[in-house]
Amino acid sequence: MARGENNEATNVPAASAPAAGAKPAAAGGARGAEGQSVMRRLQSELMALMMGGDPGVSAFPEGDNIFNWVGTIAGSAGTAYEGTSYRLGLSFTSDYPYKPPKVRFDTPCFHPNVDVHGNICLDILQDKWSSAYDVRTILLSIQSLLGEPNNDSPLNTQAAALWANQEEFRKMVEKVSRWWMEKTLDRIFFRCCMGCSVIHFTGFCLLLFHRDALATC
Repeated sequence: MARGENNEATNVPAASAPAAGAKPAAAGGARGAEGQSVMRRLQSELMALMMGGDPGVSAFPEGDNIFNWVGTIAGSAGTAYEGTSYRLGLSFTSDYPYKPPKVRFDTPCFHPNVDVHGNICLDILQDKWSSAYDVRTILLSIQSLLGEPNNDSPLNTQAAALWANQEEFRKMVEKVSRWWMEKTLDRIFFRCCMGCSVIHFTGFCLLLFHRDALATC
């Protein structure tokens, strides 16, 4: 299991995508006095994180739900992940901070300690968790894990085997990143099925060649 106290099949891109529709479970049980205590704790952590200014890490509640957060981690300079950015999902329960949140990569990450569903093998998220840790600790630890994996307990054996060859490893990281970007863009931009020379963008038509194209959409 990878350590991280303050310190992601040949056809890898397709296998690296998180399971469709998968999302950390909402903390539905966080209610009453315990829930209020967790809310205050998370609000305090959010403020500290915003004021901390740690480079390459950020996290905010998802919508109005303080128990579900969206985090972002940028790969550190000098590592195979330099220039990349990853989205994380964090889900807290009423047991927080005595139990760790559920954390997973929402963006596919080719890494020895990250599996195809975005699950992370990191000791502080499991048996080495401490109530003294916080969201900042988690984000910085995962950021550190990107450049310093634990190949002794890999979730992705291909990534672990390739780690020794950093040039090839970097190529695979970039390949997965490009694949995900293209897949994401495909969800936003798509040609009208009627072939009307129009590209649809989030429900709107952008005319490319002729005015009458909109009439066929």
